[in-house]
Amino acid sequence: MNNSLRTFMLMAAMTAIFVVAGFLIGGTGGMLIALAIGGAMNLFSYWNSDKIVLRMYGAVQVDESHPDPLIRNYVADTLALADGAGMPRPKVYVMEQDQPNAFATGRNPENAAVAATVGLLRMLDRREIRGVMAHELAHVKNRDTLTMTVTATIAGAISALANIAFFFGGDRDRPAGMIGTILIAVLAPIAAALVQMAISRGREYEADREGAEISGDPQALADALAKMEAFSHRTVNETAERNPASAQMFIINPLSGRGADNLFSTHPATGNRIKALMALAGGARRSGTAVTRTAARRGPWS
Repeated sequence: MNNSLRTFMLMAAMTAIFVVAGFLIGGTGGMLIALAIGGAMNLFSYWNSDKIVLRMYGAVQVDESHPDPLIRNYVADTLALADGAGMPRPKVYVMEQDQPNAFATGRNPENAAVAATVGLLRMLDRREIRGVMAHELAHVKNRDTLTMTVTATIAGAISALANIAFFFGGDRDRPAGMIGTILIAVLAPIAAALVQMAISRGREYEADREGAEISGDPQALADALAKMEAFSHRTVNETAERNPASAQMFIINPLSGRGADNLFSTHPATGNRIKALMALAGGARRSGTAVTRTAARRGPWS
């Protein structure tokens, strides 16, 4: 099953959780009220997400005239990758953060931004940085911010339903009954959060694969992930720790103490991602697939 189909099925599952929980907790009226509340909150976030998160992390926009050659190369390569992929050029930002990491944001490819930490630019070589930025451009190309906004809307609506049940006690005449309503109010948000995390992990795998196609170099991203995983948890990202909901945006989980794939992880295990990329790189070398042709078409990097 490919990741796009898996994402669709998971989103359908989250929608089903909302519909069933909403009806059992608040009936049709309560369900519609909760959806309206969740939708309004997340619509605002969707239109302003880039400004909110970039300001949160103190990101500064940079261009090819920057005096630091590391930043100049980072900007030039990111824009060249976008051009090669036939995408609109994103705005490029730098974050004064020692932890090596990066993310993409924006409501669509025409209003996208990518950001990397100074820690990433200092730690990785130019080829590896291109691999990381190709991954972020893949998120933009796939409109993953829209996908995550839709899932956040549904999850928020489920949480609103749970709050209605707790504060108003539900309705004993509902199909679930009083005890059932309380159980649903507790379990439905947990189930929705687990599905939301599973969708986030699936989008990371998909961005790895498509990022490898954009850069033409799966090995570069695999090498970058290995370095980032080794060093990312040695440096605490204080902003991410204060705002854990933003963790799913980053290419490597910025929160401390995360390593394995599990129900509560927003990211796949890095080792699993590296294995998938290495398999892609090996297959491309053996068969001369589109990945190697893409690399040849773009020509050598300096």
